[in-house]
Amino acid sequence: MSAPRRNVSVTREGESSILITRSFNAPRELVYDAHTKPELVRRWLLGPEGWTMPVCEIDLRVGGKYRYVWKKESTGHEMGIGGEYREIDRPEKLVATEKFDDPWYEGDAFSTLTLTESDGVTTLRNVVTYETAEIRDNVLKSPMQEGLEVGYNRLEDLLAA
Repeated sequence: MSAPRRNVSVTREGESSILITRSFNAPRELVYDAHTKPELVRRWLLGPEGWTMPVCEIDLRVGGKYRYVWKKESTGHEMGIGGEYREIDRPEKLVATEKFDDPWYEGDAFSTLTLTESDGVTTLRNVVTYETAEIRDNVLKSPMQEGLEVGYNRLEDLLAA
C-alpha cells in the first residue's frame, strides 16, 4: 500500500510573494539532494507526462548557476529557466534567483527553499518573491499548482524508492 499523497499548498505571502508548502515521508537530507543533484532533479522536476529534462546543470555553490530545460517530446517545444545560488545551507536552506528564457512575467524571481524534519517527515517551504504583487497574482492564475502537484508526487515516489 502506497503512502497517502500530500497536496501541495500555494498561497499569497507578504506583499509580492507566494508560499509553496509540501511534506514528504523522507529525511530532509534526501529531499535536499533531490533538489540539488542533477541525476535526481531530472527524475521528478517535470510537469505532466510527455515532458523530459534534457538539460539539468547545477553548480551548487554561492554564486554558482543552475539551468534547466524541459522538452515536450510530442511537439519539440522547449522551456528553459536559470538562476544563481545566493545562499546554501545543506540540508536546510537553498536561496536562488530564477528567470525563464522566454519570460511570461517581468523581472527575476527570488526563491527561498527551507526544509524542516520531524519524525522522518520533511516539510518543504518555498517562498518565491516577485517584483510586484501584480506579477505574483498573475503567477497564481497560471497552472503552476497543478504542475507542482505532479512533480512533487513524482518526488514522493522517488524518495520512497
